[in-house]
Amino acid sequence: MELDTVIRGGLVVNADACVRADVGIVGEQVVALGESLPAARREIDARGKLVMPGGVDSHCHIEQVSSFGILCADDFHSATVSAAFGGTTTVIPFCAQHRGDHIPEVLSDYHRRAAEKAVIDYGFHLIVANPDEQTLATDLPAAIETGVRSFKIFMTYDRMRLQDEQILDVLMTARRHGALVMVHAENHGIISWLAGRMVGQGNVLPRYHAICHTRSSEAEAINRVIALAEVVDTPILIVHVSTIEGVAAIREARARGVKVYGETCPQYLFLTAKDIDRGLEGAMFCCSPPPRDEAAQQACWQGLKDGALAVYSSDHAPYRYDASGKLPKGEKTTFKEMANGVPGLELRLPLLFTNGVGSGRISLNEFVQLTATRHADLYGLARKGRIAPGCDADIALWDPDKRVTVDAALLHDNTGYTPYAGRELKGWPVMVFSRGECIIDQLGAPGEILAQRGRGRFIARERTDAVSPANRMIPEMAQLAAWGNAL
Repeated sequence: MELDTVIRGGLVVNADACVRADVGIVGEQVVALGESLPAARREIDARGKLVMPGGVDSHCHIEQVSSFGILCADDFHSATVSAAFGGTTTVIPFCAQHRGDHIPEVLSDYHRRAAEKAVIDYGFHLIVANPDEQTLATDLPAAIETGVRSFKIFMTYDRMRLQDEQILDVLMTARRHGALVMVHAENHGIISWLAGRMVGQGNVLPRYHAICHTRSSEAEAINRVIALAEVVDTPILIVHVSTIEGVAAIREARARGVKVYGETCPQYLFLTAKDIDRGLEGAMFCCSPPPRDEAAQQACWQGLKDGALAVYSSDHAPYRYDASGKLPKGEKTTFKEMANGVPGLELRLPLLFTNGVGSGRISLNEFVQLTATRHADLYGLARKGRIAPGCDADIALWDPDKRVTVDAALLHDNTGYTPYAGRELKGWPVMVFSRGECIIDQLGAPGEILAQRGRGRFIARERTDAVSPANRMIPEMAQLAAWGNAL
């Protein structure tokens, strides 16, 4: 067999092993992994480099209008270019249904925009804000059939949150049709009650955002949605977990057999509430939930290590620090009016490599597991997340010794700032392949994107074991099932 590309002499890192080997590519796929592969049309010298699967970022917001009505700073071109420069080759952003929106129209709109602009492969999640009969009985099952196999629901935000009964309806639909439900878990009542009083007292700076989004609001909501999921025995994934109590709740539920997965993000490992306490500039660090403290950071690291937190995603939510994003009313903007979210798509992997692998907190194999393989396995991306024959040749060559001092001017998103400015990172992707095509070459063409706009491909995702019920229905529901009653 004649090979198109051979990546020679690097340390190939998968989630289960590290091996010194050549990687042979034909067309879009890896076809061989071994020593001394035959010559190819293109030879890549990877000696001294790590050869790792391209990252999979399963939580990012791209060209999305928020519940505040504010459009993200990144469109599908800038976001996917930024992802590629950071070593990520697949993203799963959200198609947001707002109240009154029809899901087929929402999906069609996002498909069009992504197909025109994306430079890497992508899937979609659906945000469900209007779980009426049409949505539940027709639109969600139809979306699942097209390969959109995950929904996100909110337990807070006035325009997005679902009541418990509605959450149960969505969970049951997901159970019937084989989809994973992602949950933004915060107690709306606690947050809105506190926020109303803070604003009424004139306490409007960003620091009060962190005060109102209490640790207890996250813990209560996580425990409540776990209880709801147990009623109908539906697997769920709690996104952006930030607290000691939240990690503990997930760990305890998993220990008793509940199918609940957790996710955390860079802002909960590398930022704290102190970052928000910078006067109005703290808006650049406002996200929901907010960063906590060093003890919470340590709990999230432990959750990644022991499996309570299954994946590490960016939750990239880019809003500029101006009237178009964070400051719609300029200096008079209150924390309740600021767009929630921080950028992180490009730095997600280098931050974890430096502070995880570099500090000895996690191994190289765990790095790949948390940033690529487990995302692929949970979300049904069968040919992503690993370097093996038959898989897509989505590969990032890393220079483990390359040092970069973070500066917004070096990044490729449209946010205009980064909350990680000034940090020195060690370990950086220097060459990136997407389905066998070299799209980033920091060795030969630094600073340039080599991919054509629109070359990214929609990936219809498959049903996975992650969405299979655990057969742990609570006794009352099990009795109903035994009697033959339909839920």
